[in-house]
Amino acid sequence: MVSKEMEEIIRLLKSLQSNSANTSIEELRNNADQAAEMIQIPNDVKYEYIDIRGVPAAWVSTPTSKKGRVIIYLHGGAYILGSIKSARALILKFARISDAFILVVDYRLAPENPFPAGLEDILTIYKWLIETEKVNPENVIIAGDSAGGGLAMATLVKLRDEGMALPAAGVVISPWADLTCSSESFRKRAKLEAWLTPEGLNYCANLYVRDNNPQNPYISPVFADFRGLPPLFIQAGTSEILYDDSVHLAENAKSADIEVDLDIWEDLIHVFVAFVTPESQQATKKLEKFINKFFRHSKK
Repeated sequence: MVSKEMEEIIRLLKSLQSNSANTSIEELRNNADQAAEMIQIPNDVKYEYIDIRGVPAAWVSTPTSKKGRVIIYLHGGAYILGSIKSARALILKFARISDAFILVVDYRLAPENPFPAGLEDILTIYKWLIETEKVNPENVIIAGDSAGGGLAMATLVKLRDEGMALPAAGVVISPWADLTCSSESFRKRAKLEAWLTPEGLNYCANLYVRDNNPQNPYISPVFADFRGLPPLFIQAGTSEILYDDSVHLAENAKSADIEVDLDIWEDLIHVFVAFVTPESQQATKKLEKFINKFFRHSKK
């Protein structure tokens, strides 16, 4: 049984689900930003917008943020929408629970910039942080939700393949990590899903993948070899069509002897932790425990 608060959110999302089918990408982007503007930024939270080697980003911090402790955050949006602004709810949450500086990346989006543009932007940010800013990789976590979660996993795989020093951990929430859109949950859980649709995600996948093979592990990290990756935290609900993406990522990690915490919530929806509900509060505590476990060497 989900809480009354979550029931209300599910009803609202399902009522909006069909209305987005004929909405233009530009409208979807504007709608996401406008919805986020309803979330007030507390007076003690600081946003500093910067340009990092041509990639727009923002440092988000609180008075308790510790120097040298960084979470690179990648927003969701099916690779076609999302921004620093649209990620506000989760950014504020991560800033509070981690005592870290959150580096939010406005990576390039499809259809204007299909794969590998977004991945290249994240690599640029990470290399700048480690090589130029001299941040200890052991005090960096890469995190993301939905498409941002899939991109976070792809980034870890790519950094491993390039021989880069890896971050302390990866944190992904309801990751979209299989752009073949062929998993069992993608088909069988469509009626449970509150806001994504198989048709919509297939459309977005085509815009992002273009002529590339969707089984490319840098596109769909469920097909990657995870050997050598850092510990992972994966959170998902059973009422989402991307449920199998989380399960398959965890299976990959276990088969590669990678530490993985698969945090599954019965009857809950895509990125449920972003909403204000009792379930979200409980799930946030699990995020907090995992994140702070891996910030070992930052300055107090």
